[in-house]
Amino acid sequence: MFGTLTMAPPDAILGLTEAYNRDPNPNKINLGVGVYKSTAGDTPVLSCVKVAEQRLLERESSKGYRPITGDPRYGELVLKLAFGELHTAVINERCVTAHCPGGTGALRILADYLNRAHGAPTIWVPTPTWANHPAIFSAAGLPVKAYPYFDRARNELHWKALTEALSAIPAGDVLLLHACCHNPTGVDPTPDQWRNIAAILADRGVLPVFDFAYQGFGTGLDADAFGLRAVADRVPELVVCSSFSKNFGLYNERTGAMTLMAADKTTAQIEISHVKLAIRAGYSNPPAHGAAIVRTILEDTELRTRWEAELATMRERINGMRRLLAETLGKKRANLDAAFIMRQRGMFSMSGITKAQAHALRERFAIYLLDSGRINVAGVTPANVDRLCEGIAAVL
Repeated sequence: MFGTLTMAPPDAILGLTEAYNRDPNPNKINLGVGVYKSTAGDTPVLSCVKVAEQRLLERESSKGYRPITGDPRYGELVLKLAFGELHTAVINERCVTAHCPGGTGALRILADYLNRAHGAPTIWVPTPTWANHPAIFSAAGLPVKAYPYFDRARNELHWKALTEALSAIPAGDVLLLHACCHNPTGVDPTPDQWRNIAAILADRGVLPVFDFAYQGFGTGLDADAFGLRAVADRVPELVVCSSFSKNFGLYNERTGAMTLMAADKTTAQIEISHVKLAIRAGYSNPPAHGAAIVRTILEDTELRTRWEAELATMRERINGMRRLLAETLGKKRANLDAAFIMRQRGMFSMSGITKAQAHALRERFAIYLLDSGRINVAGVTPANVDRLCEGIAAVL
């Protein structure tokens, strides 16, 4: 069997990092992969995580398997972080949570569960979306269709096309939404727009699925959950796929969760029993360490306060780089209006750079970004912003 294949194409994002790593240019800049970078250009371990790990090291007495859905207490904390402690779905026990290996693992388990238990419904994803979304859902056997989301010409939400599309999605289909800090555009609905989306979905009979990978990276923990909570107030059921890679810095711990909200407690328990079948066939039970870190931090008042402060520092650095990037681009090219960069939220910006310009940036300046023009704003630093903007001005 082996020896009959040709080389598979590199991943659009991780392959870019491989090319960056091979580049000998000492002034190279990586704006591709979606990880937070400090001003020094590294991806730090949060101090609250270090303290939590030390406590775990001191008190851990077993490496035994966790249940199929992971630590129940972790699930409770994840649920309340997403919905808030006082949401009716939480109080009425309409939600169940399974610990999954990262947000990607949560999305894949969701897709496997929908295939096995609900006849492989069509899932609708925004245009554009995270490059791995269609691959994950297709690999699990779900038909994937796209709906309009982003107006590239105006660099803003394509509101009219979006609402028209949502109003036409057939009942029984699944709708993927980015809860906040849309990847790759950085463009989110306003609170009023989220309320309108919730009103549309209340009458559609579709299953909303929220990819919640950046809670706290936009405006704040509760503000970033506004859209999810607004929709949860209006629909009987939805799913949240959470990731703690970014907001806890647990990239290589693969820590995430899938939360299912049903119309009532009994239905939630029935559905999670089928989710367990998908997990058992996928990876049996989840890795424990990352979830234990999150639980330790969220259960401890001092550590949670420290975490929220460190999260705010990361968020403020990204927002500061947005301002600096827009201002420096304006100085390098006076006729360029880059104010849209400051209106976006989260780590990413759809910059408007074309595929040809992205290639020119790589070849001429060792500046690496996706062919789509998406840049990771967290990769911008005070030390590299001048060179970055000079390169962009040169290729425009």
